[in-house]
Amino acid sequence: MSLVTIELTSSSAILTLNRPDKRNSLHPDLVREFKDLFGKCSSDSTVKAIIITGAGSSFCAGADLAYLKQIRDFDNRENFKDSDELSGLFYMIYKCDKLTVAAVNGPAIAGGCGLASCTDYLIADRNKAKFGYTEVKIGFLPAIVSAFLIKRIGESKARRMLISGEIIDAQQAYDYGLADQLSDEPLNTAVALAEKLSTNSAYSIAETKKLIREVGRLSIEQAIEYCVSLNAASRRSDDFITGISSFLNKEK
Repeated sequence: MSLVTIELTSSSAILTLNRPDKRNSLHPDLVREFKDLFGKCSSDSTVKAIIITGAGSSFCAGADLAYLKQIRDFDNRENFKDSDELSGLFYMIYKCDKLTVAAVNGPAIAGGCGLASCTDYLIADRNKAKFGYTEVKIGFLPAIVSAFLIKRIGESKARRMLISGEIIDAQQAYDYGLADQLSDEPLNTAVALAEKLSTNSAYSIAETKKLIREVGRLSIEQAIEYCVSLNAASRRSDDFITGISSFLNKEK
């Protein structure tokens, strides 16, 4: 049985974590399978958006319990390698040039919450979605996931979630800025959003995502210089030349 399934729509690839009996928890085999499929979708020009969801009643419950028992006996080298594999999964989603959407159909806890927070848009089931970073409750650190959460909701709100270890509902996640939209059917909403945004320039989406990542780490002077060069370069892109001609001629 595939630990991650893929379904193609007219413009999107839906990747579903497929361990419903384990609440779609993150096991090394699942991580490797997900990274392989996500990489293929990222390089497929026919895929405009990548949607991530979970099978059954959970989105992703975080680390696999059986695997947690194993890592108690890991040495430092093994722990570093395992952490690096997991960080690679999150960073792959975060730096993807294509639109990414999390359709959170149920609890997204610890690493599962980190997974959802790496996407561009997070659509949460208004009644079933739950979010939380429970690492501190077992003497662990939300180290890797914190980098993406802080970027998404800011240091103050991230502190509340990461230090308390509390589980929040969908409405609280929306109020925090973690969830972008609440829905009774998050996967359908995610597909509809992807369809709507697929009419935008793929080149512009990719370059805008890069711009956002870069500007966040630059001083204002460096950011302006960087953005001027991007602005100038974008004016010679095929998408701009075609798009501006259509706009001026009042064509679609």
